Amino acid sequence: MRRYSRQIMIPEIGIEGQEKLKRAKVLVVGAGGLGCPVLQYLTAAGAGKIAIAEFDMVDEANLQRQVLYGSSDVGKLKSIIAKNRLLHLNSLIDIEIFNLRLDGLNSLNILRNFDIIVDATDNLEARYVINDSCVILDKPMVHGSIHKYEGMISVFNYKGGATYRCFNPSGMKEGFKNPQPSQVGLLGVLPGITGTYMANEVIKIITGKGEILYNKVLLINIFNNTFHTFTVNSIPENHNIKELNKST
Repeated sequence: MRRYSRQIMIPEIGIEGQEKLKRAKVLVVGAGGLGCPVLQYLTAAGAGKIAIAEFDMVDEANLQRQVLYGSSDVGKLKSIIAKNRLLHLNSLIDIEIFNLRLDGLNSLNILRNFDIIVDATDNLEARYVINDSCVILDKPMVHGSIHKYEGMISVFNYKGGATYRCFNPSGMKEGFKNPQPSQVGLLGVLPGITGTYMANEVIKIITGKGEILYNKVLLINIFNNTFHTFTVNSIPENHNIKELNKST
């Protein structure tokens, strides 16, 4: 009651909402720039079980934006460092780590045990694997992505709404690779802002309160201070996925 008192005071949350948070099981795929704030705020909010799927190690170039890590963590596994930091923040929650790359072979077995899946990855291949797994398992996918000064947030596959493939069809130009921060640069506060929005959507889904960003995409530009919301149409055939591409 003391720890979560400020949330419980909000009528839309209350004791009932806090208990829903305590029972929730959330998987965050990626513990980088987006994953760090998602993990921190879900941990602070009292989400009962949080899992981290991350295979990478801390690099010095990460420290400008991946605020769970410090200089002494360079060369160490992100998943282990993140778990320790999060338990220091809130020892009352359960944290599980999957120190691996999510792919078409392991995704379904991992995702099936969680209520909400958070896509905090930085590559298209992983996003399609997560999306298709969520469609098969009927799980909501909270998605975020960033580029220079722009952040994008949406919730896919929620209550039969649009999937990631509805928003971004797989039939893209051959050889397309989404640009990485190492190629185009990235303002360090952007993933913090975007990831916090993502955590907010997770909390709203868990508590059943507020307007969920499904069938919509929120695009924010922190350079121009602009916010735009776009509609995404749900395409029925994108809900008919029955199996994963095992080569992905």
